[in-house]
Amino acid sequence: MSGRVSIGNVILNEKIAEGVYSMVLESDIARAAKPGQFVALYSKDASRLLPRPISICDYNDDSIRLVYRVVGEGTLEFSKYVPGDAVKVMGPLGNGYPLDEATKEDSVITLVGGGVGVPPLLALSRVLSESGIPRERIHAVLGFRDSKDVFLAEDFEKYATVTVTTDDGSKGFHGNTVSYLRESEEDSRLMYSCGPKVMLHFLKEYASEAGAKLYVSLEEKMACGIGACLACVCKSKDKDAHSNVNNKRVCKDGPVFDAEEVEL
Repeated sequence: MSGRVSIGNVILNEKIAEGVYSMVLESDIARAAKPGQFVALYSKDASRLLPRPISICDYNDDSIRLVYRVVGEGTLEFSKYVPGDAVKVMGPLGNGYPLDEATKEDSVITLVGGGVGVPPLLALSRVLSESGIPRERIHAVLGFRDSKDVFLAEDFEKYATVTVTTDDGSKGFHGNTVSYLRESEEDSRLMYSCGPKVMLHFLKEYASEAGAKLYVSLEEKMACGIGACLACVCKSKDKDAHSNVNNKRVCKDGPVFDAEEVEL
């Protein structure tokens, strides 16, 4: 079902932080979704040909939740949708987070999100919890600019212990996510993350020093969403079989990678 285009019906669309919205779509995509995957949402304006990639925040048997920030005309349009609106959507896309190691792990599993990189970790925290991993062994470290920017923290608390960090110290830990991890000296051998590349760069350094396995979900501008156009490549350690160069397609080969596979 990956890459299938269908029509989703808006159930809920609400503002949850400054410039951040949560949309729930009734869609058969939900039945195939995995933590870390994304969808491509199409505009109703025919002049906007390319869909907008949005990570799947969570899902159940018949609906998906998308949490997105308004950054342009396309996402501004999405923010104005109301229950009952029909939306053209393609997905689920991408590979998602690998879970096998998590079920074998006996230390704390750390989820590190920054800004709009926080949403895809919510479904991951729920699935880890439902697999039988105790809440106290799932630690979500969520980084934001300030207190007005914080969202989803209460949702994570259903499945994980939560630490919020803010750049200005207006809520939670004063500093960024990596600064918190260095200061807390948490014993974690497995980490999952999503957020700005600069955060992932320093998180990769930290994980290497701490001897932890790290999976990163990359954010790149995308066009086709299915790996054909090569618009969203990132530099990789090994050659890509598709292009025979040291690149990986974020939409098709990712968006989740072993941190050691890619340059950050």
